[in-house]
Amino acid sequence: MGFGVLLILAGLAAIVASFAQRPLARLRPLGLVGVVLGIFVSISAAALVSVPVGSAGVISNRFTGLKPDVLLPGTHFITPGVESVTYYNARLQEMTLSRRGEGGPDKDESIKGLSREGLEISADITVQYQIIAAKAPQLHQEIGPAYEDVIIRPIVRSEVRNGIGSFNAADLISTKRKELEAVIIKNLEKEFLKSNIELKAVLLRELRIPESVAKAIEEKQTAEQRVQTERNNRDAERIRADTVVVKATGDAKAAVARAEGEAKSLRLRASALKENPQLIQLTIAEKLAPTIQTVMIPSSGNFLLNLDSLTAKK
Repeated sequence: MGFGVLLILAGLAAIVASFAQRPLARLRPLGLVGVVLGIFVSISAAALVSVPVGSAGVISNRFTGLKPDVLLPGTHFITPGVESVTYYNARLQEMTLSRRGEGGPDKDESIKGLSREGLEISADITVQYQIIAAKAPQLHQEIGPAYEDVIIRPIVRSEVRNGIGSFNAADLISTKRKELEAVIIKNLEKEFLKSNIELKAVLLRELRIPESVAKAIEEKQTAEQRVQTERNNRDAERIRADTVVVKATGDAKAAVARAEGEAKSLRLRASALKENPQLIQLTIAEKLAPTIQTVMIPSSGNFLLNLDSLTAKK
């Protein structure tokens, strides 16, 4: 009970008492003042509204309908008895759908969808969102305060199922999880904005497939890894064989080059011997007695030689 109502009741009591007992007649003016003051206080209290921090206020008028203006945190005046205020949470909000959902540990709220090949996959997801405070009147008019049950939850379930249906089960539990999360974020952002709600984050917490299917996928991946290992081994052996062939080819080319060089050397030596027959005698002499000192002289002409100087030891 408000202070203004108490003043009105006290004033009425004083007025009634002043009429009932003549000695209390002097209380009548005070009672009237109390009633008037109580009415004023009550009207003033009804005209003042306080919007809490982190909230947005939407004004509804009994005669003109919804006002487009948003009441931000603070104190505001409204018309008592004509206008009313509905408060919306403008803070970051979070919703989790999992097998241990918000409804209690025994309530499974996880999202179940079918993969591209028709396998059932269960997903646990957390979505963070925030209403667009400036558009709270539109949200109030189109959806109302129950927007989480009317919009958020159904859209999240629908988009997660659609996303799961775009991938194979084996890809989702191995390499495509981030891609699925990106697809869900893109679609939720678009759908939320239609309802004046902004998506802040999506966390794909867990993806589950039937145990038998998981075992089959694991066996398939193991077999594929073995095949890939064998293929890598064969490639390595082929590379080694190619290396041996290349080396042998190089050695053969080197041998041919050496033989060609030796043949060319022999041709040059033969040509030199043909042009200078004396080289044959020199070569024979060097082979027979390497220590003998030889002197090449022309076959024509007379020379006097000092044998002592030729045989003298150095």
